[in-house]
Amino acid sequence: MSTDTMDSTRAADEIGTHNVRLTDAAAEKVRSLLEREGRDDLRLRVAVQPGGCSGLIYQLYFDERLLDDDLVAEFGPAVEVVVDRMSAPYLDGAVIDFEDSIEKQGFTIDNPNAQGTCACGDSFH
Repeated sequence: MSTDTMDSTRAADEIGTHNVRLTDAAAEKVRSLLEREGRDDLRLRVAVQPGGCSGLIYQLYFDERLLDDDLVAEFGPAVEVVVDRMSAPYLDGAVIDFEDSIEKQGFTIDNPNAQGTCACGDSFH
């Protein structure tokens, strides 16, 4: 086992958890997307990276990797959300939802740590 990544079979007591939550609608959408991919080795990774007008941007993507210091939480069958330890403080208490209406379709993040967003809404500080 390398020092950069760990096998996805780490013991449960070795894996930390995070305080990011998925609504039922978001968990169902993630489950649906994973089923469409046809793979059972993917997790939803949520991260914060430098960028955008306000300084930080969210990244949501499916990832097969589980890094040494990743934090993991499960949301029902077949839905795991992974957050790296560097992003965790920026995402603490964040709630991810999925909206599907005439006005909007997609994932939204309600983050109590975001002090403000840019005009386009793509980044926060």
